[in-house]
Amino acid sequence: MKIYFHINFNTLTNSYLVVNEDTKQALIIDPCTVSKELINQIEDGGYTLSATLITHKHTSHISALSTIRKIYDIKVYGADPEAAGQINVLQGDGRIRVAGLDIDYFSIPGHSSDSIAYKVGTVLFTGDVIFAGKIGSSSCNYTKTRLCNGIKTKIFSLPEETVIMPGHGPLTSVGAEMQFNLDVGEKNSFGG
Repeated sequence: MKIYFHINFNTLTNSYLVVNEDTKQALIIDPCTVSKELINQIEDGGYTLSATLITHKHTSHISALSTIRKIYDIKVYGADPEAAGQINVLQGDGRIRVAGLDIDYFSIPGHSSDSIAYKVGTVLFTGDVIFAGKIGSSSCNYTKTRLCNGIKTKIFSLPEETVIMPGHGPLTSVGAEMQFNLDVGEKNSFGG
């Protein structure tokens, strides 16, 4: 597996092109931008773009989806059926096979009702659920508690070396967040 990082500099939102090097299939996680570099990576690499995975429906994370759909015939996966037109709705936790890759998904509401994280191999794509040193914003204490509990039970149960690729900011790892995250780390007493 190969992962290409892309950023929309207007919104400082991360997007990822994930490539299965064996099958030459690819998928995009959170299509926030369409750039010449992205299209060249797909076309020059001889990849077949087969899907996009949406971590949540906020506009900054899906702003390029309609353009991607005009260029490529793709399937779209996410938790909210109203997020992007025709979509394969994922509920709860489970596993799908996309682009020849086994992808585990975890519903972790709190930042938004449709927040979902995707694990491909040893990499976790979290959208706005968790970032380096913090968690996504929440509308009230109830949703913050729900988000923290989801992070503790679903993300912190993964191996510490699992790489976290968030929707904004730099990469991190499960181990680093367990130790240093200001909102949910082991050294923090919020929520138990």
